[in-house]
Amino acid sequence: MTRISLCLAVVTALAASQPLLAETAAKTDRAVATLSAADTASLDAVLKGAWRDPKNAARDRYRHPKETLTFFGVTPDKTVIEITPGGGWYSEVLAPYLRERGEYIAAVVDPMSRPEGGSRDYYQRGVDGLSKKFAGAAAQYDKATVVKYDPTAPVFGAANSADVVLTFRNVHNWRKDKQAAGMFKGFFNVLKPGGVLGVVEHRAATDVPEDDGSGYVGEAQVIAMAEAAGFRLAGKSEVNANPKDTKDHPNGVWTLPPVGRHDAAEAAKYQAIGESDRMTLRFVKP
Repeated sequence: MTRISLCLAVVTALAASQPLLAETAAKTDRAVATLSAADTASLDAVLKGAWRDPKNAARDRYRHPKETLTFFGVTPDKTVIEITPGGGWYSEVLAPYLRERGEYIAAVVDPMSRPEGGSRDYYQRGVDGLSKKFAGAAAQYDKATVVKYDPTAPVFGAANSADVVLTFRNVHNWRKDKQAAGMFKGFFNVLKPGGVLGVVEHRAATDVPEDDGSGYVGEAQVIAMAEAAGFRLAGKSEVNANPKDTKDHPNGVWTLPPVGRHDAAEAAKYQAIGESDRMTLRFVKP
């Protein structure tokens, strides 16, 4: 083969490989929805909203709400269900962002589905706190809906009714309580065909036992749970990754900010690490 022929063969091979390389890159990290200029401006305005708790807004550098919601394809006209929103960190963003053209649904554990006593009281305090937050800022939350569910038999709404289901740092709890399979199936049932499940979770270095108490979960384990429920993995993003997180802390993820469960003398050490390393996965219901 002449030198010219060899060069041509190499160029041809490289050209043929480009679609495969592009497809591989797209699967590992891509913003599957490109927001319009108007939608981007709307999201930017919400993130600057005066109603946001300053402590919550200060965590944007760790939680990357703009990049995360864009990756999940959350546009203002979608019906979005957030699973177990806790104190409402993402509610402060999603409810006003979806208020005019979409719908924000906060899915919370029904306290009455829990045993009487401490567990029920804990979930009731959560419901009361979120309800108080919503009632105190009607301009942002007047159209938000709260749906209660039983985690042992979860139903989040009518079948095929939601465009997007989001869950942030909850999977470790469901695994430990042996509820994960039912939860993922519930997500699948409520989503429309083509609907998106967005998962952010503390990422372990490898697979962990179901009863692991560190708060971390293996990325392959989360993918397997979603696929077992019928989902297809559509993309991964490293937007919430933290390579400084060694994942070997004495009190698991709760050693790190924002909880900071550690000796006072070690505060600077853990502040320098920041919040946990997190997987960001986008699944689609076929």
